[in-house]
Amino acid sequence: MDRITALDRTVTAPVVPDGLDTPAVIVDLDRVDANIERMQALLDGRGVALRPHAKTHKSPFFADRQLAAGAVGITVAVLGEAEVMADAGIEDIFVAYPLWAVGAKARRLVDLAGRSRLAVGADSVEGAEQLGRAAAQGAARFDVLIEVDPGEGRTGTDASRVVDVARAVTDAGLTLRGVFTHGGHAYRGPERVAGAADDEGTTLGAALHALNDAGFDLPVVSAGSTPTVAAASAAPITEERPGTYVFGDRQQVNLGGSDPGTLALAVAATVVSTAVAGGCVLDAGAKAIAKDKPDWLAGHGVVPQLPGAIIRSVYDHHAVLELPEDLPRPRVGDVVAVVPNHVCPVVNLTDELVLTRAGETVERLPVAARGRNS
Repeated sequence: MDRITALDRTVTAPVVPDGLDTPAVIVDLDRVDANIERMQALLDGRGVALRPHAKTHKSPFFADRQLAAGAVGITVAVLGEAEVMADAGIEDIFVAYPLWAVGAKARRLVDLAGRSRLAVGADSVEGAEQLGRAAAQGAARFDVLIEVDPGEGRTGTDASRVVDVARAVTDAGLTLRGVFTHGGHAYRGPERVAGAADDEGTTLGAALHALNDAGFDLPVVSAGSTPTVAAASAAPITEERPGTYVFGDRQQVNLGGSDPGTLALAVAATVVSTAVAGGCVLDAGAKAIAKDKPDWLAGHGVVPQLPGAIIRSVYDHHAVLELPEDLPRPRVGDVVAVVPNHVCPVVNLTDELVLTRAGETVERLPVAARGRNS
């Protein structure tokens, strides 16, 4: 079988409290607070603003901790997440997505703009024009940031066309706050991280130069990716939007975005069968740990207390754990902590997080924006 990486072998998971009904998603608050403080200190030291992405934790509880530590506001992916944050009293929100504001989305956008300092993304002339029509319907005021593509090949206009989008924004009567990008191609493998960070700075620099030449003076130049933040957070970038750092995951450890001993989230799972040859089966399947599996990483997650073990396959409610031949076999009923590959969908799959300190449960926190995906 494909083996775990050398970095996987150094991962430590949060301690699982006794008596949990599994599968359960546990979060170590001491590690969360340390992760928040570490990222804030990094960016404060460079004079770069931190606007963390809330799609990872989907909870005002954690957003408030990030804001208290010094974040200038929060980032979300969709209006549903923004609405949950605004309902909780969070006022400075950026929807980092090229929103197509029609129908119910237009009405929701107008409502949000009336109760928060709101910014949204655009990456096309058509999208900017539609944002203007939506704003006019409700006499709403919100800012726009233009997304540019640093090479990820997802959303974002080319830097050569950014001026056209900027003019569409201002012609629509909206305020252009800045430009943003996401170095998501860093997730294609550890060898891509440095290049993706460089691409973010180069692309944003080109877009900023073109806009300045066209007479636009922009206060915000925003980048966003946990694996690239350490390398990318320098001029011309004025703001960073990492999200996964708050919990960390196996993918981040291998990309350099999280240290192996700082992971704050794990999925507690019970061994329910040892019938499978060479391994065992856990009760935390795809509906608990998700199915994310990048091409460069073997398996769907690791179990640090079973060194060398890897989750070979997942089904809805089964995870097949393959074990090294020299490792003592766990018994049916044993509870283990799974470190998932990608933490963001894991949070979106669960109704609540079990918050812990020193291996003891301190609170059960509902995931406030769970399922708010539009």
